[in-house]
Amino acid sequence: MYQSEFTKEFLKILKKLKSKDKSLFKRLELKVEEIQENPDHYKPLRNELKGLRRAHIGSFVITFQIRESTVIFISFKHHDYVYE
Repeated sequence: MYQSEFTKEFLKILKKLKSKDKSLFKRLELKVEEIQENPDHYKPLRNELKGLRRAHIGSFVITFQIRESTVIFISFKHHDYVYE
C-alpha cells in the first residue's frame, strides 16, 4: 500500500464535504483507499496536467500524483472544472 499526502486544497475540500455532503464524503474516502492500493490503475493525464492521474466519482474527478511510494492527492472537482 502506498503512503498518502494531501494538498491544502484537497484537505479543505474534505472538510467541506464532511459537513455538507456525507454521502459524497464516504464515496471519496473509499476511492482514496482504492487509489492507495493500486494508483497505477488510474488514467494518466496529458498536456498541462501531465504527471497527474485521475479517478472519477460520478461527475467529480480526483487528481493525484505518484511519487515513489507516495500518492499525493491534489484536488477533487466537478468534471467541468478539472481541465480548466
